[in-house]
Amino acid sequence: MPARTVLQQADITRALTRISHEILESNRGPDNLVILGIPTRGVVLADRIGELLRDISGTAVAVGALDVTLYRDDLARNPTRAPSPTQVPAGGIDGRTVVLVDDVLYSGRTIRAALDALGSIGRPGIVRLATLVDRGHRELPIRPDFVGKNLPSSQNERINVHLTEIDGDEFVTIEEAGE
Repeated sequence: MPARTVLQQADITRALTRISHEILESNRGPDNLVILGIPTRGVVLADRIGELLRDISGTAVAVGALDVTLYRDDLARNPTRAPSPTQVPAGGIDGRTVVLVDDVLYSGRTIRAALDALGSIGRPGIVRLATLVDRGHRELPIRPDFVGKNLPSSQNERINVHLTEIDGDEFVTIEEAGE
């Protein structure tokens, strides 16, 4: 079965705009917010959410990146990519509301690793999770606070997120794994 497009560029933009509004509502404004993207595509999404938060609220929000590579529990089984730099915004994360941003939430293991990585750089007051796609199949008790699209899928399917800044085009597809 060929890849099926489930989100176009306009859908992604709309989802990120809604997520940004929900973040501001949940936090009662932009104060004390830090947005941290999980490489690779989560960083791009975090940057976009940061821009939207600024546009909506009129206030700049701290945005950074949180690499979780060395905190993963599957390093022995899966080849990994080279670690990316963690970029903590000025002012740090202590006592602040941190919103972790990732492209696809699946088993929850990446987010568990992100929580461990976050603990190694500071102690946030609150941690929230935003994801463009929630595909289900959690192995850990992790639930996103902000979701662009719930996309139930089978475990033999793969979700592919393409973002202009990385891939040159923008859409989300679902396909049988191995295609």
